[in-house]
Amino acid sequence: MSSTATPLALTFTSTSLRLAAMRLKRLPVIAALSLASLGIGSCFATEQPSALAQKTARYAVQKYDKDIIKTLAKMVSFNTVANPAIPFEQNPAHVGFKTYLQSEAARLGFDFADHGYVVVIGFGKGSERVGVITHGDVQPVDPTKWKQSPFQLDAKSEPGRLLGRGTEDDKGPIASGLYAMKAIKDSTEGKKIALSKRIELYVYMAEESDWAPLEDFLKTHTPPQINITLDAEYPVVIAEKGYGTVQLTVPPQHPNITPNDAHLSAFGGGFFGSQIPEDAYVNISNATPEIEQAIKQRAAKQNKMQYTYRWQDRELEIKARGVSAHSSKPEDGVNAIAMLADALNLRTWQETTAGSMVNLINDLLGTSLYGEKFGNAAYHDNFMGSMSVAPTVIKQTAEGIQLGINIRRPQGKPATQLQQEMQEALDAWQTKHVTLRDVAIELSDPWIRNDAPQVPTLLSVFSHYTGIKNPQPISIGGGTNSRLFPNAVSFGPSMPGKVYSGHSEHEFISTKQLLLNLQMYTAVLVELAK
Repeated sequence: MSSTATPLALTFTSTSLRLAAMRLKRLPVIAALSLASLGIGSCFATEQPSALAQKTARYAVQKYDKDIIKTLAKMVSFNTVANPAIPFEQNPAHVGFKTYLQSEAARLGFDFADHGYVVVIGFGKGSERVGVITHGDVQPVDPTKWKQSPFQLDAKSEPGRLLGRGTEDDKGPIASGLYAMKAIKDSTEGKKIALSKRIELYVYMAEESDWAPLEDFLKTHTPPQINITLDAEYPVVIAEKGYGTVQLTVPPQHPNITPNDAHLSAFGGGFFGSQIPEDAYVNISNATPEIEQAIKQRAAKQNKMQYTYRWQDRELEIKARGVSAHSSKPEDGVNAIAMLADALNLRTWQETTAGSMVNLINDLLGTSLYGEKFGNAAYHDNFMGSMSVAPTVIKQTAEGIQLGINIRRPQGKPATQLQQEMQEALDAWQTKHVTLRDVAIELSDPWIRNDAPQVPTLLSVFSHYTGIKNPQPISIGGGTNSRLFPNAVSFGPSMPGKVYSGHSEHEFISTKQLLLNLQMYTAVLVELAK
């Protein structure tokens, strides 16, 4: 993604459209369903999975309930965060993770192919293949916010939960996929199952940072004909919002300030672009006890926010703590940047660099999740839901204070129109306040697949194992590699209505959910491959 575009400039190239690739992830917002608008029926057959599928799924849990946790613990131990300073092929964590996958494949009796950024673990023969799509890299993490290392599986701090970076996104699904395949392989060796299709588990190592290597790989590699992606939400994901970013910088401002004028001297927050920020801070120079009290009164009206106040002479430092979440599900978090700006919204602050940034956030974003204050940009689709707009990162740079806004956009409005509306809102704000620098708006398109033939099978398995009647396909706010594979839709690992913990500083998967996923993945693969 480029952050150097000038105001008014947006070029829709293959690079900018690859935003669906860049830190999309993932995850989901359940939208109101209007399947008729997609040209598909609103009811799917949900016959029981076959007796063979159910038997194999039971065997998987009875046989491998302990092994799957051991494998997950080992996978979590690899800090597979992309490091711009180290080439992928030289990154010891990535190399070590792939080496471990190779050893696991050999131990479980699978073949293994290393294609650089992509490894393929498989078994069986046949021209027809079923693909299971996952990723082995993870998002950055702040170790100070964890009870123990995020790269050490924690099964004790919160009974029933397995905490660690990647447990839900996406190493838990890799472990589930491996042991689903192992249970099926055991049954084929016992002559209980005769497969007509080969099963292949794909593990991509840069899903959280750069989709270009996967796109390049698929230009020469023939993927399976049917694919399921284990990187989103149940019941079945057939649509994903488009990913977007708005980047802008408030350049250094030097207004005339008298010695006693209260003004904002620093403002920042956030960790990375696809995480709803749980931390933000502000420094107020020449602050007074009255200003502190007024801010406290506004802050007290906010839910799930915590504030600390520290004085140093006449400078007041305020730190805000919200709740981190995946940026595709902003309703699961509490945005510390937006909430702190709102707590400061006692006045239009003097246009220092920090004051201008706070004024901009309050004027154009506010605490809404859906961009209603962003000019005419806000819109809604009956199936995919509303566009979400979230300030996620504020950085102090030599050029000023930089703001990154995360966008998740549904179908229903052309990208050129949305870009123009956002730019018009920014232009109007600048005429009244300060001139921004390095404004860049990049948008990718929403994605829909309404003709994947395996959807009824996935829904029947989900309904059987959860007891949820008549489940329907859904749309999510994030993006997955389903976009790049033929006939691919997402199937878990997160249950509908549950808070998605991936990308947060409290990532976990429950032991119960891990084993439920193992059952469902086993049953699905039996049905699709036999």
